[in-house]
Amino acid sequence: MVRFRIQADSDIPASTQLFNQIRFAIASRQFPPGHRLPSTRQLAMETGLHRNTISKVYRQLEDNGLVEAQPGSGIYVRALGHEGGAQLRSPVFDKNPEAYQLVKQSLDRLIEAGCSLSTARELFLGEVDWRLRCSARVIVTAPQQDLGVGEIMAGEIEQSLQIPVQLVAMEDLPAALDRTASATVVTSRYFIGDAEKIAAPKSARVIPVDIYDYAEEIEFVKNLPAGTRIGLVSISPGWLRASEVIVHSFRGEEILVMTTLPSDTYKLGALVKTVRYIGCDRDSFPKVKAAVSAHREDIIRPPQVICCENYIGSQSMNHLQRELGLA
Repeated sequence: MVRFRIQADSDIPASTQLFNQIRFAIASRQFPPGHRLPSTRQLAMETGLHRNTISKVYRQLEDNGLVEAQPGSGIYVRALGHEGGAQLRSPVFDKNPEAYQLVKQSLDRLIEAGCSLSTARELFLGEVDWRLRCSARVIVTAPQQDLGVGEIMAGEIEQSLQIPVQLVAMEDLPAALDRTASATVVTSRYFIGDAEKIAAPKSARVIPVDIYDYAEEIEFVKNLPAGTRIGLVSISPGWLRASEVIVHSFRGEEILVMTTLPSDTYKLGALVKTVRYIGCDRDSFPKVKAAVSAHREDIIRPPQVICCENYIGSQSMNHLQRELGLA
């Protein structure tokens, strides 16, 4: 069960702390699509915040395309059309009876709705053809100011699915989609709202990926002794900001957090000489190890480096594989 904690004496506004915690819960699928968020009354009792503050956070989440309000029911994590569950699409029905049943049931519903067999055939073939063409070009996108997280996603997708992907800044996405007849746009759920606004007029489909939940890493931070100094290193400025807020929400001023991009060699050098533990992404790991080695003579006890191997959750990667017809 997800719990939210607010550091009341923090310089970070309470609404920002809560927004980042809920957004993380959604992006890491701890709150999956269709999940009903706690009521403002429940969250007020849990966090001590005023209900107006919580309502403001919920509106901000809705503006970002992460949740949707259902009048008289509550606030729900937004479920996109393709998230209704895995769908097998093998044409060899005799070898895959489950797929056959899915197709048969869909066809029966179309006929019951007054659709002819000829039209149903055109609909099925058209949808399959469109998805195949979209899958032929996969674009990973993220805002220009945080293109580092796009590099992380693109690298993981290429390595895991063994397919070529194109990394495009969100600001350049309209022009990139103008140059192609069809494409699949992949982005973090953090950026889904902006990506959909751009892709919709271009008839491109968008698939959000859920991030790894970092459960083990968060538990590790929760159990650190007060006064511990930790460092965070990533090629993604957004990852650094979000991680710092999450860590602060759990420990406040009890531990000191230092962050840096791996490209800032001066700050990275100061970090490895100061902190006890370092958390980093896979792309930053070689530079972190090199910095520890370079400053070994100045370090009494080398910091323990914890490399977070994944940004995209494994379940989300499997879903992406199915949607691209690679399963």
